[in-house]
Amino acid sequence: MRGGEVGRAPIVLGLLVTAWLVFAAVDGHFLSARNLSGISVDMVGIGMVALGLVFVLALGEIDLSVGSVAGLATVVFALLRVRAGLPEVIAALAAVLTGAAIGALHGFLHAKSRIPGYVVTLAGLLGWYGLALYLLGASGTVNFDDGGLVASLTGAYLGHPAAAYGLAALGTAAFLFTSYRDLRRHKAAGMPYVPLGVLLLRTAALAAVVFAAAYALDGFQGLPVALLVFLTAVAALNYLLRRMPYGRKVFALGSAAEAARRAGIDVTSVRVSVFVISGAMAALGGLFLASPTASTIQPLGSPTLLLNALAAAVLGGASLYGARGTAWSALLGVLFIQSIASGVILLGIQAAIQYMITAGVLLAAVLIDSASRRAQRLQGRA
Repeated sequence: MRGGEVGRAPIVLGLLVTAWLVFAAVDGHFLSARNLSGISVDMVGIGMVALGLVFVLALGEIDLSVGSVAGLATVVFALLRVRAGLPEVIAALAAVLTGAAIGALHGFLHAKSRIPGYVVTLAGLLGWYGLALYLLGASGTVNFDDGGLVASLTGAYLGHPAAAYGLAALGTAAFLFTSYRDLRRHKAAGMPYVPLGVLLLRTAALAAVVFAAAYALDGFQGLPVALLVFLTAVAALNYLLRRMPYGRKVFALGSAAEAARRAGIDVTSVRVSVFVISGAMAALGGLFLASPTASTIQPLGSPTLLLNALAAAVLGGASLYGARGTAWSALLGVLFIQSIASGVILLGIQAAIQYMITAGVLLAAVLIDSASRRAQRLQGRA
């Protein structure tokens, strides 16, 4: 702790378990298979947006436009599908590409003009919000086919038990394999490494959690397709951010941009690509959020979407100071936020309580992050 190695993940995980126990004590339906399955599906939309924000936060910037981009993407999809009559897959792809193009514009303006990212994306928040309202017109919303691909994103399940339990086994095996490989590499290089006993204990703890989750999901309708897509995106983006040269470039820019430039990193291309990822993930998250109602996201909800996604990324471990975070941060953070939302609704408490709880925990997470960085500087490691 004195060295600044206090991770937020154990703290948030402890708060999550505590919240679950409190909600379960008040209402026994909270830990039912149906409710837990609902949480796993409802968190996907916000989680996708938070995934993109993890990359931007690692860069030391912030993207304030993700809520508006998500809403605009659903409008683009609905208009192309309903009014233009394009095939659903093409319309969905066009919506995601729209988000990516918007991110590229934000990143280019930020990189070339050196205007802070939050200023550029604040203008984007207002501009894309207005464009979405303009395209919707007097109707305020556009409904699309409730039996199509996008509408089924949050309603499809893999009912066979092998799906949920197989995914749990695959995840545990992947964690053990990658962790043991890192242990051997660090040991061979004379670097600090996690002892084998601790690694096996972590693997056992992870197995207990994921197999319990598989049991709960199998008790309702099976593995939700939306959750499977989300976990796949988390694993892929985490590999990109933590184990690929690209991710090291992002963290280098987030830590010391001038030093990274002098080291030969193409600062402009990395900055643009990070905002492209953020825009594309925001658009994809918007499609998941639009899926349950088979209609466009209400533009008035974009600020709330932004705050929830940002809170999820920061709660899970991404730093507002840059150069820290993993894609798993988004998963842990959004699980906490959606659990609070579900408990509040289940107990009939005012929705305002959810925001106050999230605000308190978010403030605590930022304070922990600040204290951790201060301790690392005192130890000469930051």
